[in-house]
Amino acid sequence: MHYLSIGGNIVLAIIDSVALLGLDGQKVRVEVDVSNGLPALDIVGLPDAAVREAKDRVRTAIKNSGLDFPIQRITVNLAPADLRKEGPAFDLPIAVGILAATGQINPERFSGMLFLGELSLDGSIRGVNGVLPLVLAARELGFKKVVVPLNNAPEAALVQGMNVFGLTSLTELSAALKGEVELKPYKPEMIATDHSAGEKELDFADVRGQLAAKRAMEVAAAGGHNILMLGSPGCGKTMLARRLPSILPDLTFEEAIEVTKIYSIAGQLSAKNPLVTRRPFRAPHHTSSTASLVGGGRIPKPGEISLAHHGILFMDELPEFHKDSLEALRQPLEDGCVSVSRVAASFIFPAQIMLVGAANPCPCGFLLDKEKECNCTPYQVQKYINRISGPLLDRIDIHLEVPKISYSELHEAPPGEASLQIKKRVEKARSIQRERFKDLSISYNAAMGAREVRRFCKPDAEGAKLLQDAFKRMALSARSHDRILKVARTIADLDGSETISAQHLAEAIQYRGLDRLFR
Repeated sequence: MHYLSIGGNIVLAIIDSVALLGLDGQKVRVEVDVSNGLPALDIVGLPDAAVREAKDRVRTAIKNSGLDFPIQRITVNLAPADLRKEGPAFDLPIAVGILAATGQINPERFSGMLFLGELSLDGSIRGVNGVLPLVLAARELGFKKVVVPLNNAPEAALVQGMNVFGLTSLTELSAALKGEVELKPYKPEMIATDHSAGEKELDFADVRGQLAAKRAMEVAAAGGHNILMLGSPGCGKTMLARRLPSILPDLTFEEAIEVTKIYSIAGQLSAKNPLVTRRPFRAPHHTSSTASLVGGGRIPKPGEISLAHHGILFMDELPEFHKDSLEALRQPLEDGCVSVSRVAASFIFPAQIMLVGAANPCPCGFLLDKEKECNCTPYQVQKYINRISGPLLDRIDIHLEVPKISYSELHEAPPGEASLQIKKRVEKARSIQRERFKDLSISYNAAMGAREVRRFCKPDAEGAKLLQDAFKRMALSARSHDRILKVARTIADLDGSETISAQHLAEAIQYRGLDRLFR
């Protein structure tokens, strides 16, 4: 808080706040000038519609809180003026600036504080989106105190080293800033990290048969590999995909903060669960637009790809998605981030995801079915599967054919292995990878680049010969070659082997069997 006084009277109050730019924040100074003239409240500094409408919310909220709204000319400048301001989070700092400029509160009591919040007409302070990244940005800017709506206080309290004050109304805030009551920091409660009952029910033990498919899922989870399942309708593709989160390693605290930042901006956090503690599982419908997947808007917001960060993006009926949507996946799968460009600026959202796709092999779905005959012509089949382009397919490490389960497997097969047992093997393989990459910026095999593949994925002589033969016979691309080595490295990690043998490569090559069908 800064202010300019003339003759002992404050004529200009400057309140600190923060604006979001993608996932990052930038300091904004809310400058409030109260002077003689025709009564008016003007807001300048590239405000959007929500910020411009703040003048009506602030005026009414101050009056209904039992405070005096000055019948003077009020000018509010949001600096820097060339940065577009968005959202209602500037309501509270504007109101505090007006109260300070008119001498209704003591500016010395909130020196060094940052304010965020939307005002209701009755003077209550409502929660806003994006508080976690805003408070993280405030800490980086050197602030130690922040005032937020009480609903956002659990989220803001995740930021270590910040004194968070959660308030419910402008009346409560003005009383504290006048010195009438003490402003006490918010004390967060213990965050529950146990899994919900609904998630416990999704267990691989429920899947009868499909041993090869479950093995492929284990390999994908152990190395963070993208996977595409191809099979007839009802063979269990969706059932397998929805149980994949149950065998993934738990989020680290740093990963949880990254995911929570994205969900905070998207407005998908609750005061009861301020921290995302489980790996995301996003399953957009095949009619989803490209912007909803990648992210977009005049001021871009994260899309489904970013909402699946450190988790799973499940795309059922993959060939049914719009071609533009599928091709938009190529850059995020390669780079681990989404770049959205607009005239004003470019925004980068993280997108380290596991893509899990499910598809029928043909329009009717029964091309690979051994019991039901396919009615599609070769041209229809080729046109259907060509919706998944070669470059996109190259970026999917594991191609899996899921067979139709037999009656005997459905009724007589014993229960499958529980997710908890599989998860232990996955975590053991991931710990090997973390140790291997401890000096690098990656932590799992699927994130390796070409340099890391050459360094860590050297097969033995027999394995190298097998890979060479497969490369020629299957007409693999260079990217497919590296994908096979990455998967083989993961299979070797699951076996606890430092060397990639021919056995590991044979299984990895088997997971590229659909290349011939999609060429």
